[in-house]
Amino acid sequence: MRPVPLDGSPEAVGRLVAALEDALAGGPAVLPVGPGGSAVEAEPGDGAAVVIATSGSTGAAKHVVLSARALRASATATAERLGGPARWLLALPAHHVAGVQVLVRSLLAGTPPVVQDLRAGFRPDAFAAATRELGPGRRCTSLVPTQLHRLLDAGGAALDALRGYAAVLVGGAALAPQLRERAVAAGVAVVTTYGMSETAGGCVYDGVPLDGVRVDLEADGRIRIGGPTLADGYLGDPARTAEAFVAGWFRTGDLGRWRAGRLEVLGRADDVIVTGGEKVAPAAVEEVLTAQEGVAAACVVGVPDAEWGQLVAAAVEVPDGPLDAARAERLRAAVRDALGRAAVPRILRAVPRIPLRGIGKPDRAATARLVAGEAPPAHTDASAHPRIG
Repeated sequence: MRPVPLDGSPEAVGRLVAALEDALAGGPAVLPVGPGGSAVEAEPGDGAAVVIATSGSTGAAKHVVLSARALRASATATAERLGGPARWLLALPAHHVAGVQVLVRSLLAGTPPVVQDLRAGFRPDAFAAATRELGPGRRCTSLVPTQLHRLLDAGGAALDALRGYAAVLVGGAALAPQLRERAVAAGVAVVTTYGMSETAGGCVYDGVPLDGVRVDLEADGRIRIGGPTLADGYLGDPARTAEAFVAGWFRTGDLGRWRAGRLEVLGRADDVIVTGGEKVAPAAVEEVLTAQEGVAAACVVGVPDAEWGQLVAAAVEVPDGPLDAARAERLRAAVRDALGRAAVPRILRAVPRIPLRGIGKPDRAATARLVAGEAPPAHTDASAHPRIG
C-alpha cells in the first residue's frame, strides 16, 4: 500500500492524483494521509485501490477499503446523474472520501482537476480564483454546508463563481433547508448528497439513489445500502466488517424514511434522545430551528437528567442579534408546533460557532459539553419538557 501525505497543498494533491491513476489501473492501493494521520501496517487484499482512514463520532479509528470497481461505479453513476463529464474543482480535503471522489471523477473524465490550496483553510476569495482556473466548459464541485454558507455570505466574486457550476454537490453533513433555499434563490445549482466512506462517498442525490444503488429501511428505520459502490470492508477488522456488511448490504448508523419517493435522512440512530420515555430525533429539531429567521445553524443533543433520563438541548448560531427570552420562546414554539412538546429544547444556548469535526459534521460531543458546561445556559425552560399522563 502506498501512503501519500497531504497538507492541503495542490502539489501534494498532484502526487495523490498520480497514485490514484496507478491504483485504478491495478497498481498498489493508496492511503491518503491527512494532517495528524499515519500509515498502517496491514495490507488490503487484491482489487483494493484506496484505503480511507475515518473516525465517527465515537472517535474509533476505521480504515475503509475501496476497490477500483466501487470507485469507478460511483464516479460513472455521478456523471450520468449530473448530465455527463465535467471539469472538477477540489475544494475539500483530499484525505476524505468526498475529496478522493472529485479526483476519481476527474481522472475518468480525462479532465485534470483544479485544486484549491487549503493550507490556510477554506477562503471564498481562493475559491473564486481557483474557479477561474477551470476555464470555460461544464464545471462541477463538491462542498460541505459550512463552505456553502461562507460563499453565500461572501457574495461578490465568490458567489459569481459558485453560480457558474453546473452542479454543486453538498454533503458531509445535513444541509439545512433554509441554507438550501438561500442557495437556490441565489442561482446556485445545489445537489444534496448522502453517503459515507463505506459507499464510496455520496450515493443518494436529492433523495434519489444513483443508478445501481439500492436503499432499504430496516424495521427500526435504519438505512441500509447495497449495490456496486460498496466498500470491501474494514482493513484488518473482520469482526467489524462482518457486523456492518451483511448479505450484500451495508448497515448504516442512520435512520431514514421515504417521503414522496425520496429518502429523508433523520440522523444517527445513536443520537436519538430519549426524554421522559419519548424518542426525539435531533436532526428533525435542527431542521425546524434552522428554518427560523436569523438562525444560521443548530446542533441538538441530549444531556443527562436524573428525572427524565435526558433533556433536549440546543446550541444555535444567531449572528444577527442576541438570544433573548422572547426569541428563545419563538424558537421553542416553532419546534412545539412542528414536532410536539417532547421535542422542545429545554436548554437553548447561543454560540458563536457550532463545533464541527471532520469536514463539516456537527461535533455532538463538543456541543453537549457546551450546553451542559459550568456556565449557565442562555435560556432554560422548565415548562418545555413533556409531561407524562
